[in-house]
Amino acid sequence: MTATTDPAALRARPLDRRRWHLSEQAQTILLLLPSILALAVFIYVFISFTFWVSLSNWRTLKIDLTLREPLFATYVEMFAMARWQADLRNTFVFTIFFIAFAVTLGLTLAILLDRHLAGHNVFRNIFLFPYALSFVVTGVVWRWIFNPETGLNLLFEVLGINYLLAQAGMAPLKPGWITDPTVVAEVNGILAAVLPGVDAWQVKWGIPLAMIPVAIAATWQLSGFVMALYVGGMATISDEVREAARIDGASEFQVYRKVIIPMLRPVTISVVVILLHVSLKIFDLVYTMAGVGPGFATDVPAIFVFEQMFKATRYNLGTAAAIIMLVLVALVIVPYLASTLREDT
Repeated sequence: MTATTDPAALRARPLDRRRWHLSEQAQTILLLLPSILALAVFIYVFISFTFWVSLSNWRTLKIDLTLREPLFATYVEMFAMARWQADLRNTFVFTIFFIAFAVTLGLTLAILLDRHLAGHNVFRNIFLFPYALSFVVTGVVWRWIFNPETGLNLLFEVLGINYLLAQAGMAPLKPGWITDPTVVAEVNGILAAVLPGVDAWQVKWGIPLAMIPVAIAATWQLSGFVMALYVGGMATISDEVREAARIDGASEFQVYRKVIIPMLRPVTISVVVILLHVSLKIFDLVYTMAGVGPGFATDVPAIFVFEQMFKATRYNLGTAAAIIMLVLVALVIVPYLASTLREDT
């Protein structure tokens, strides 16, 4: 066969290519359309509906989507509740301790593995194993460990520590752990000098001792994950960089403190963002390990949402708390995504 030399046919070819290109675009849109519609409905429409419910009068099993007057009365009511104030305090304290413990322990384990100590491959798997468990399993196990009648307190008896304290005329060592409602390092007075309205708060803003065991349990589960991220980051640092630091006279401690750890800054930022996301929406670990706790000492916003919606049937109050949780998570995720997009461009 010979190529056609018909001028009309030659002029038609670019048009055919444009039609084929438009057809490819249409196929791409059709392929993506179900996902776009599902995303719009199951995320943005549902978020919008949740926000509407939080503004409504829906406070019983009977659906009532009429707007409440004044418009944000549910939010005002919620922030005036002692329980919600305690939830915000507990979340803040849990986040600080959880991130500090997990990053410190995870980085320490990563450095030890990076040193290629004997049996480091075995220990890597051991440290990662808790991450494979669910928060429910972790909560049940650590609930027993921090039970005042068992676990660590029983260990104090078995080891004879309490016997020695009794012989010395001292009280036995029997902490309340997750049942201790004590709040230490109260800062209400300091905050009142800076923020107006603090005097009206119904809870002490400080460190609830019952949240520290919860942070320890969460650290035990997530520190292996943090370790894995740091180990991966250290693997990208060339041996030439380490050797150059040693030639300049840096000790092994200085190599890690002044060279390797600063170079892991992007990993650290990612770790902190991920842990922040976990801490702000934590539910199953706290619910199975400590529950609400005495005086809301271990209560968190996710438990508040669950109980207000499915136990108290205060749907507007539960959805209002859910919206606040969404805002808190967005305050963490959105700046991180924006920073990542700027770096990519």
